[in-house]
Order: sequence, then structure tokens, then C-alpha cells
Amino acid sequence: MPVRILIAPDKFRGSLEAGDVARAMARGVKRALPGAAVDCAGMADGGEGFVETMVEALGGRFENAEVRGPLGHPVTAKFGVVDDGATAVISMASASGLALLTPEMKNPLLTSTYGTGQLIRAAIDLGVSRIFVGIGGSATNDGGTGMAVALGYRLLGADDRELPLGGGALNRLERIDRSRRDDRLDRVRIEVACDVSNPLCGPMGASAIYGPQKGATPEMVARLDQGLENLAQIIERDLGMAVRDIAGSGAAGGLGAGMVAFANGKLRRGIDLVIDATKLRDRMKLADLCLTGEGRIDHSSGYGKTVAGVARVARELGKPCVALGGSVASGADAVLDQGITAFFSILTEPMNLSHALDQESTRRRLGRTAEQVCRLWYGANPHIARPADDGPANADTY
Repeated sequence: MPVRILIAPDKFRGSLEAGDVARAMARGVKRALPGAAVDCAGMADGGEGFVETMVEALGGRFENAEVRGPLGHPVTAKFGVVDDGATAVISMASASGLALLTPEMKNPLLTSTYGTGQLIRAAIDLGVSRIFVGIGGSATNDGGTGMAVALGYRLLGADDRELPLGGGALNRLERIDRSRRDDRLDRVRIEVACDVSNPLCGPMGASAIYGPQKGATPEMVARLDQGLENLAQIIERDLGMAVRDIAGSGAAGGLGAGMVAFANGKLRRGIDLVIDATKLRDRMKLADLCLTGEGRIDHSSGYGKTVAGVARVARELGKPCVALGGSVASGADAVLDQGITAFFSILTEPMNLSHALDQESTRRRLGRTAEQVCRLWYGANPHIARPADDGPANADTY
């Protein structure tokens, strides 16, 4: 039996997608253990790269839809269709993401998730019965109300007038009318990839924690939080759902709450959803060693991110798991508590940021570090028979 190495990293943001990271690691593994069987599984936690990772893992195709961006400008958004057309994979960031705006355009009083609702409609139009929605990277703080309007809901203020889109209008919301709701939502199961546990409102809520990075001043944060508080009360009264304190309801500017209230969505940790889709547990059972990684390993890596999720699976199955990071920062020790055996930075010499993010440089450093990890691991396990050099044919997926 050949030695089996499972490689399951996230993207290295700004440099390489998850699949490219895995293949770069695989080249280093093969230099250290030429006859090893290498299984590459690109991972994601619900943010950037979620759609691409799921389509690669499950097999499928990409579709494009013309939707409204966060400020209403036209955007071409990509989404995936997998499982022989039964499942769609959507990233809200492709329609309502912060990356679609320049710094000067950021304004969470005005930005809206309307385009995300249009993406959900476009997926339903294709006849899917299940939709995965990744909700990382938002430019919005509207509690998912823009999405709701795109799906047929009416948000009404004084004199039953429809409110403008955006989080700034929510403190004037008086009633939610669902009489025009797209009833096809009742025939679709929606699973939401959510990598944070913040509630909707309050000091740990969407506005206070994430509003500033979307352009909110302290005064705007207070106004946005009041609007989400009002939204939560009216959702409970008109729709019969208590969403304010659900873990993850504050994700993506409150889109977590909106997915539950307006689309009957089920919030799940993004990495857990990807673990299931990629059958990572079954693949881990066959592995002698697992390599994972992400662009930056720090205190946040131990809470719902890819490295921690992969490590938990490895620990459950008694497998060693090593993490490689583009950089390693304060608090990285948190991943050791999740099951990581050891972690290493691929930065082995001083360099500027542009060099550190250069794709070819990153590939070389990933391969070199993975090679040295495997040499050390093999040297520390002399009972493992060194595999014969069968060449690249034993590398399952790279």
C-alpha cells in the first residue's frame, strides 16, 4: 500500500485559489515521497472561492446572471450548478460584495442585497431543488431585505409606501407584506454557508462589528443597528420568526437573519458544508498524513475557518495534520487546540508584499515547505515503508 497524503487547503487570498494551492503542495510532497498517492481537495469556508471550490468538488458548470450590484449598478455574477442540475451554488459576494465597490463608494446605509435575491431567482428558474449560498464578503448591512424584495416581499413604511433599499431605511419599516412572495421558495432547500456566529444586533452584532469595514461611521453604526433591531421585531411579529439572537444571524450585514426569515434558509458553518460536499471524512480515513493551509494563520483561524475545520476531522480520525500559512501571526496557536499537529509559514526569508503574493513565488514556497514537512514526517515514522518511485501516476488529482 502506498503512503497516502491528503492535501486540503483554502485559497491564499490575493495569490492562489485553493486548487492551485493544493497542486503546489502536491509537487513538494512528490519530491519527498515520489511514490506516494496524493489526494488534493481544495476547500473553502463560505467566502471567496466558495463557488469555485464546490463546483470543482462536485462537478458541474458555471452560469452567469445579470443582476444589480450593491448600489444598483449592473453586475455579471457567476454561480455554479452541480449534482446534474439539482443544486445551485451561489456566493452573495458576486452580486452584493465589498469587492464590487471602490473605497469611495462604500455606504452601508445605501448598499443592498437585491442582487443576491436575483441570483437565487435565477437558480430557481433553472429548476434546482437545493441552493448553497455563501455569505462572506458583503458590502451590505440591510438584514437581507434587498434580497427579500427581489424575491417578492414588500417592505412598507408610513402610509404603506415601499421603503428604499439599504440599511439606512430600516428604522422606518412598519410592515412586511409577503403576499407577492415567490412561492417556489417552498420547494427549494437553501443551506447557508456562514463562518461567523455574531447575532443580528447589539455590541457584537452586524453593524457594530462589521459596519466600519463597509464604510460606516460611528453615527452610521448606531443608525444601522437601530434599523436591524426594528427589522427583527417586525419579522417576529409579521413572519413569526425570532431571528435576532440566532448565532450567525449577523453575518453579511444581517443577511444570515434574512436568509432564515425570508427564504427559510438553514445556517451552517461554511467549512462543514464544504467538508460534507467534498466527502472529506471518507478521504481522511484513507490518509496517513493531511496537509492544510490558508493565506494567514492567526487567532481567527481557530474559529470556523478552513484550517480548523480540516483539523477537527483529522483529530476525529486520529490523523496527523499540518498547516501551512502564507504568514503566521499572533494567536495562531489557537489552531493547535482544534487538532493541528504543527503549523509553518512558507515565508522563509524577508520579502516585500508584492513578492510574497506573486503566484509563481507562492507556488515554489508552498512546494518547498510541503516537501520539508513530508521529509520530517517520514523521518519521524521509520515504521512506514518508503513507497517506490512510481512517478506522477500515483498522484490522484493533480
